[in-house]
Amino acid sequence: MDENIIEVNGLTKDYGSGRGVFDVSFAVKKGEVFGFLGPNGAGKTTTIRHIMGFSRPQAGDTKVLGEDSFVHHSEIMRTLGYLPGEIALPEGLSGWEFIRMMQKMKKSENEDRLRYLLDKFELDPSGSTKRMSIGVKRKLAVVTAFMDDPDVLILDEPTSGLDPIMQEKFIDFVEEEKKRGKTILLSSHIFSEVDATCDRIAIIKNGKIMSVFVADDIRYNENKTFRIAFAKKEDYETFLQAGFNVISKNDEKQGAKIGLNDADTNKFVHTVAPLSVTGFTEDKFTLEDYFMRFYYEDREFGGVQ
Repeated sequence: MDENIIEVNGLTKDYGSGRGVFDVSFAVKKGEVFGFLGPNGAGKTTTIRHIMGFSRPQAGDTKVLGEDSFVHHSEIMRTLGYLPGEIALPEGLSGWEFIRMMQKMKKSENEDRLRYLLDKFELDPSGSTKRMSIGVKRKLAVVTAFMDDPDVLILDEPTSGLDPIMQEKFIDFVEEEKKRGKTILLSSHIFSEVDATCDRIAIIKNGKIMSVFVADDIRYNENKTFRIAFAKKEDYETFLQAGFNVISKNDEKQGAKIGLNDADTNKFVHTVAPLSVTGFTEDKFTLEDYFMRFYYEDREFGGVQ
C-alpha cells in the first residue's frame, strides 16, 4: 500500500479575503480510505475540484494515478468515481436516462453492478430527476459514482441528504469497497462517518492542513484519561503521592483526573487495589476531541454535525 494514487503537492488557490486553499499537501495510498475532515468552507471542496481537474492551481499541483489532474482532466473523469458535494442533475431526464447518459460518457456498462447498487440503496430511478427529493438525488449520484466499479473514488460529503438508515448503509458499503481494495478519498464534516471508515485523516482549517494522522492512533491511543474518587481522605492523599500524572484534582470531593499510559496499568491496579475507591471512569478521547483542539476557538464551527 505504498503507491500514491492521489497526490496533492503544495496546492494553493487564493480567492481573496482569506478564502481558498494554501500550500495543501497530502497523498492517498493505494487501497486506503483517506478522510478529509473539516467544516463547510474550510477548503475541502476547493481541493477536490483541483484533484478532479476542474480548476487550475495558482501554485502546486494535483495528480491522480501519476498524471497531472488539470492537464489530463478528461482521462481522469473517465477512470474514477466522483460523488460531488452538491448534486445538480440535468432536468428533463428520468433517473434511468441519466444513468444511461453517464454510462455512455464513461464508455462502461456493468449491469450486474448497477442492479446490485440499485437494490443496495433501494433506488427506483424511473422518476423525473426534476421531481426527485434531495435524498433520492443523492442516492442516484451514489449509484452513478460506483456503477462502473472504479478502483479510485472521490466522495465529497457523500451522505449529505441521506436519511440515517441510508447513511449507515453507505458507511457499510464504503467498508465493503475498502475490503475490495478500492482507493477512496472521503471528504466530510461528520465525525462518525470518517471515524468508521478511514485509515488516515487530514484535518483542514481555513484552507490549511492542520494535521495528517493514522486513525487508529486516535481509536487505540495508549495514553488514556481517567477520573477516580476515594471514600477516605488518607487514601486520596496516598494516591496523589504515588507518582501518576495528575491532570487535575478536587480535594473537597477527594477525586482526581489522571493521564495513564497502557504500560503503567499494572502499577495503577496494584496502587489502587487496597484503597477505598468509590468511582472510576474513563474519559474517552475521540476523533471529535482531537479535531476540536484545532477548532476550539472557531465560533463559526458551532453548526458542524
